[in-house]
Amino acid sequence: MPRNEGLIDRVLRTVLGLGLLALVFVGPQTPWGWVGLVPLVTGLAGFCPLYRVLGLRTCPMPQAK
Repeated sequence: MPRNEGLIDRVLRTVLGLGLLALVFVGPQTPWGWVGLVPLVTGLAGFCPLYRVLGLRTCPMPQAK
């Protein structure tokens, strides 16, 4: 899988995912916090399937030599 997420995008997704997962264990303890797994996994992997479908890419293109 080629990466299609830039560094800032990955950091934001990871932080958002961890924040949502925290809702499962602290705070209102809502099961909706499990939705945080999606941005967490995509942020750690650097690949978003929805970006691929939509043709988006926040990762800089590699420079040709």
